[in-house]
Amino acid sequence: TYLWSNGATTQSITTGTAGTYTVTATSTAGCSTVSTGVTLSTTAVSQATVTAQGPTTLCTGGSVVLQANTGTSYLWSNGATTQGITVNAAGNYNVRVTYSTGCSSTSTNTTVSVGTAPTPTITAGGPTTFCTGGNVTLTASTGTAYLWSNGTTTKSITATAAGNYTVRVSQSGGCSATSTATTITIGTAPTPTITASGATTFCAGGSVTLSATTGTAYLWSNGAVTATNTVNAPNTYTVTVTDANGCSNTDSQVVTVNPLPTPSIT
Repeated sequence: TYLWSNGATTQSITTGTAGTYTVTATSTAGCSTVSTGVTLSTTAVSQATVTAQGPTTLCTGGSVVLQANTGTSYLWSNGATTQGITVNAAGNYNVRVTYSTGCSSTSTNTTVSVGTAPTPTITAGGPTTFCTGGNVTLTASTGTAYLWSNGTTTKSITATAAGNYTVRVSQSGGCSATSTATTITIGTAPTPTITASGATTFCAGGSVTLSATTGTAYLWSNGAVTATNTVNAPNTYTVTVTDANGCSNTDSQVVTVNPLPTPSIT
């Protein structure tokens, strides 16, 4: 029979408690003796920890360094065996750290997430093709920070020059993306000319047709809105010609009407 100092009565015992253990063994003849003691000691194991050297919510293409506390060897959940690892994929990361005592522990999970910034858009507050001296307001979709291709950092800009405009928009998670380009075109006002169908000086009762060069819209000083204008009164006639880009310019033509003589017979 066996009687251990912890009260167990089997030939072998398993223990994880520190202390000095003895056993009293009794033979079949009834003789018994006490063994010398065996002292067991336990070593406190440090809890393995992981420290992130930056945000653990990443944008696509980003990364973060995860650092384990100091030990003698390391085994990460992704198979790495260095004290620190650089990760760029979403997932739960932990590390088993072994210490100089031979004891080891495993850290809790550190979660790394990867986000994708939505592609921003640009909204034009009016036509993107306009005449010299015009402008249009361009507004980016909502974010936390903005950087336009012309260096402006506001949500909206006023574009007065021709070119391709893009904006890089940052989101609250730190992710950012660049919009597609919005093209601004500056048109040149047409140079209209008036052509007369005949002499612009004639007698009362006559007329002349004035024709403006090609455009998309016409406005004569006498209210006519066609490319041609037949007039019979003396005046300086002007026409405003507008092209497809909305640009306009004017030209004028003087028309003189001579009065008829009043003959008499003597």
